[in-house]
Amino acid sequence: MAMPQSLTKPTPADQRNAWFIDELTKVSRKIRTLFDARVRAQALTLSRARVLLRLSEGDGQTQSQLACKLEVEQPSMVGILDGLEKLGYIRREAQESDRRVKNVYLTDTARMKARGLTDFSRRLREDMLEGISPADLETATRVLRVIMQNIDSGKLDG
Repeated sequence: MAMPQSLTKPTPADQRNAWFIDELTKVSRKIRTLFDARVRAQALTLSRARVLLRLSEGDGQTQSQLACKLEVEQPSMVGILDGLEKLGYIRREAQESDRRVKNVYLTDTARMKARGLTDFSRRLREDMLEGISPADLETATRVLRVIMQNIDSGKLDG
């Protein structure tokens, strides 16, 4: 019995678009895997490191602010913060005006770790982007921003 064939043959544009999104997905996964492999010895992951780096730019943010800025769901953020707290990298304090709201602060140990992460992240970016011209990076950044706008617009929903 013959396998059913697609009703329409993919156009060159369809193939190009599929290839681009596939490559984008693979690059994203490889960046996370590479970062996680390099920081695993410090009991960190990309998610945890992103929180430390964000707090190093502005300590005392609320859990909700961190979740929003890092585009992480609130329950996931709680799990990330629980892990960082167990490692002794953060402390959470309830706000005086609303005890349900928790502000997140780096510990001294985490501040030192964040400095190292900043340097490490800079070197990693330099290594990954080696050989790419500033003009190409600007073009790629514009393309990625348009993709994000298209996703965020809601027109891709359902």
